[in-house]
Amino acid sequence: MHREVEPMITGIVTALLLAAFLLGTAWVYSGRQSADYERAARVPLEGDAENAP
Repeated sequence: MHREVEPMITGIVTALLLAAFLLGTAWVYSGRQSADYERAARVPLEGDAENAP
């Protein structure tokens, strides 16, 4: 019984993880997130201006 069920469960888990990865990747690269990423990209540069002599 276990030899028949285990590959099916493994396949289902693999498919779910692949779907989660693809959805996460689509969310990251969607245009709605660009403003947040632009702000985050400027954080290191703003920190340098405060520490400059």
